[in-house]
Amino acid sequence: MMRGSSGDPILNAMVDLRAAKRPFAVATVIETHGSVSAKTGAKAVIDQNGRVVTGWVGGGCAESPVCQAALNGLRTGDTAVIDLDMNDEVLGTGMPCGGSMRIYVEPFLPPPTLWLLGHGRVAECVCSIGVLMGFAVVVDDPLADSEHYPDAVRLLTEDMDYGELAPGPADFVVIATQHKGDHQSMQRALRSGAGHIALIASRKRTRLVLDYLGNEGFDSADLQRVSAPAGFDLGARTPEEIALSVVCELVMQRRGGSGMLMREKISQQERVNQSG
Repeated sequence: MMRGSSGDPILNAMVDLRAAKRPFAVATVIETHGSVSAKTGAKAVIDQNGRVVTGWVGGGCAESPVCQAALNGLRTGDTAVIDLDMNDEVLGTGMPCGGSMRIYVEPFLPPPTLWLLGHGRVAECVCSIGVLMGFAVVVDDPLADSEHYPDAVRLLTEDMDYGELAPGPADFVVIATQHKGDHQSMQRALRSGAGHIALIASRKRTRLVLDYLGNEGFDSADLQRVSAPAGFDLGARTPEEIALSVVCELVMQRRGGSGMLMREKISQQERVNQSG
């Protein structure tokens, strides 16, 4: 793991964990009252296992609930402010340590990787928009270059059989090979741990690819992982509009959105509230 260059151990730990693409949380004491060991501004870095890597926000009275809050934040992605009453051994932290504290817990999650297979203007736009949406884009195509994919974190130009395609469950795969080998690349994607797979193709080509995959032994559960044709119906015509429709779907999948128009969602919520 690379080491941060700062003399601050908190900053160094954050730099190292981010470089290693490991999730972590930072807990900061923002308010104290009475007899407490940590002071306002004290910090601790907590890893994905709920272990304090460096720093300190108090003794055992505070550390256990703070680490639990960090784990919750890493699971949900939400920040939290927790109140610790260390005077109350029943309703507080479990032992009468004295005083009270408020601690802000902020999770830091590595960006999901968007594995982009293919080249051309649509793929270039998917890369650019994907980066703007917080994805780390890896382009896997022999014709990829830094001129056309300046925002990609990695270019794989010698991976002819997609052997380097290694997405995790939080990652996304977008296949934009323009009908050139998309059935082979789709097999590789389905055999990976990718959480979401999207195929940019026409309706006819989509049917051909899915039929081929079924004949190759992939069952309905496998094919349910594939969004094909990818994207929302925006009436897209240009490469930029097609890319936008595809990345919109990726954001929806990542954030758990409904895909509804906001006015329709608000109207639906209002009807639910009125009926309740």
